Amino acid sequence: MPVLSEGADVAIIDYGMGNLLSVSKAFEHVAREVKPGAKIVVTSDPAVIAAATRVVFPGVGAMPDCMRELESRGLTDAVKQAAAGKPFLGICLGMQALFAHSEEGDCAGLGLLPGNVRLFPAEAMKDEHGQKLKVPHIGWNNVHQSAHGTKPHPLWAGIEDGERFYFVHSYYAEPASQDVVAGFTHYPFAFTCAVAHGKLFAVQFHPEKSQAAGLRLLANFATWDGSR
Repeated sequence: MPVLSEGADVAIIDYGMGNLLSVSKAFEHVAREVKPGAKIVVTSDPAVIAAATRVVFPGVGAMPDCMRELESRGLTDAVKQAAAGKPFLGICLGMQALFAHSEEGDCAGLGLLPGNVRLFPAEAMKDEHGQKLKVPHIGWNNVHQSAHGTKPHPLWAGIEDGERFYFVHSYYAEPASQDVVAGFTHYPFAFTCAVAHGKLFAVQFHPEKSQAAGLRLLANFATWDGSR
C-alpha cells in the first residue's frame, strides 16, 4: 500500500448512506474562512481515513443498513480507530451508530459509547396542549448545551445556549452515563442530542442544514485539536 504523504484536514466517511454533498460543501464553505487551503475529502478508503487529521461520520437512514454497509466496505475498524484517536464528528445516524445497541432492527452498534438508541414512544408524543406530535421529528428545535466542569464543549464556542438546529429522526440516543451528554433538546421530553467523550463529539441534528449556527459548529470542528 502506498504511503500517503499528506493527509486530509477533514475526511468525510462515505459508506453509501451519508448526506455527503451537503456535508462536504458546508465544510468547504467554512474552511475558506477559518482554515484557507484546508483539504476536505469524501472517502471510503480506510487508509485515507487513518491519515486524516479530523474525521466526520455522517449518516441518514436505518441503523441495520449502516452497520451492514460499514462491515461490507471494510470501514468498521477505521471508524472505531478514528473515533478513539483523533478529532471525530458524528452526525445524525453517525451519532446513533456510536452506541452499543439500537431498537431499530434490534441492532448492535459500534459500542464506542455505552447506551441505547430508542424509538420515540408513541404514548409520550403529545405537546403541552395534548396534541399529537409527529414521528419522525422533523424541523427546528432549541439545543441546550450541557457543561461538565466550568465551561461548555469547545465546539459550542460562539453558539448561544438554546440556539436552534435542524433535526430529522425517529430514534434518539439514551446514554448509559450523563457524563457524555454535551447537549439536549425537547420533543416533547428532554433527550440527548449531543455527546462528547475524549476527542469524539457527535450530534443528532444536522449542522450542515442548520444555517449560521450549524456552520459555526463545523468551523469550530475544522480547527479543533481535540482538547477540552
